[in-house]
Amino acid sequence: MNDTQQSRSRPALRTAGASALARLIVLAISTGLGIVVTRLVIENYGVDAYAQYMLLVGLIALVPFADLGISASIINTVAASDDPRHDPRVRGVLVTCVRILAGSMAVILLVSATITLTGSWETLLGDGLIKGSGPIAAAACLAVFAMTLGIGYGQRILIALGQNHVVILLGLVQTPIVLACIAVLLLLDVDAGGYLAIAAYCGTFVAAAIAMVLANRAVRPMLRLAYRDAVRVRSVRGARVFDTALPLLIQMIALPIAMQSSRIVLSHVGSRDELAQYSLAAQMFLPIVGVAMAAGVSLWPVFARERAAGVSSTSSPHVMALWFGGAALVVSGLVAVASPWLAEIASGGAIRLDLALVVAFVVFVVVQAAKNPLGNYLTDARGLRFQAVMVTLMMPWNIVASVLLSMQWGAIGPVIASISGVLIFQLAANWVYATRTRAVTR
Repeated sequence: MNDTQQSRSRPALRTAGASALARLIVLAISTGLGIVVTRLVIENYGVDAYAQYMLLVGLIALVPFADLGISASIINTVAASDDPRHDPRVRGVLVTCVRILAGSMAVILLVSATITLTGSWETLLGDGLIKGSGPIAAAACLAVFAMTLGIGYGQRILIALGQNHVVILLGLVQTPIVLACIAVLLLLDVDAGGYLAIAAYCGTFVAAAIAMVLANRAVRPMLRLAYRDAVRVRSVRGARVFDTALPLLIQMIALPIAMQSSRIVLSHVGSRDELAQYSLAAQMFLPIVGVAMAAGVSLWPVFARERAAGVSSTSSPHVMALWFGGAALVVSGLVAVASPWLAEIASGGAIRLDLALVVAFVVFVVVQAAKNPLGNYLTDARGLRFQAVMVTLMMPWNIVASVLLSMQWGAIGPVIASISGVLIFQLAANWVYATRTRAVTR
């Protein structure tokens, strides 16, 4: 890495650093407030209400692809535009995206209504729902989620404008709203603990609404014009978006299956002790991956602008991959050193983490962090298609390897499987593809 490469990468690294810092702030505050929420819900409404609250809040994880991948089109187009306030290409993309999100919102609302009217919530979500409040709360949560989705493009616009850290900080809105609702219910002596999850979804909606207002100010009058044209289905055609949206959608479906199946695998082929060890270690190390992902997203518009200018990226994704990996190694190393103490506090001494498992998670965090700049560099249509193919190949690899290695080595098995999958199909593959892409554009 020479001095020129380092100096050229510094602005992008500062952008990534701002997002990482914002994510750390949100993580620290949300964790603290989350503990308060947990205590208040359990003490005042009982364990059943808390279980339902967590069950319903986790519903969002079941539909990570609800926006159909349109984030790619919005971020690429807005970031590449010299004048997003008046660019007809930006307007065309936003028109199409407004229509797509409106359709997705309508489908989710229809599904929610159908499940509610047929009384199927308890069948789908199991005994975690409280009879009476459970189905109503679930339907309301999904309805609010659908409405949030309908205005979610405000956050994408802010990311494209280099304001990813603002989007992350807006995540602080959710938990205080839940706390405020609990306080009001307690003051009024209303027994509505079964409906608290709705407040969490409302918090997410408020954050999206604030982002929408900020985005509208930044690109005014573009959003007003896009809304006007979106309803003119017959007379106004939108721009093509699925050349980038579809590959991203494939990744949004395949990645959770590939990366989040470890606990299920261990529950089938491992012991409860191994599952507990894996879960506790994951709880310590995976937040670092979240910070790296947040920092990585901030690089997407940087690369998109440079790509639109028709020049080779001055912010080397390879250099930044090394920076990301190095930073992750330092942070995860500190967590590893503290892991015996953290395990003692978290489990009361009931769970002990093997050194091999801790080291494996450190390696996993490093490869996950290092892949982010490369993945966010390859965000044009060709790059996203390439990543979609690689992630699709990684999915069966991870699952099969997790099963085989878990049977052989227990809790460390799924971690090694994930390391190999990310290293081969994402880090190494993207490194080579990005190298070829940069060679062509020079």
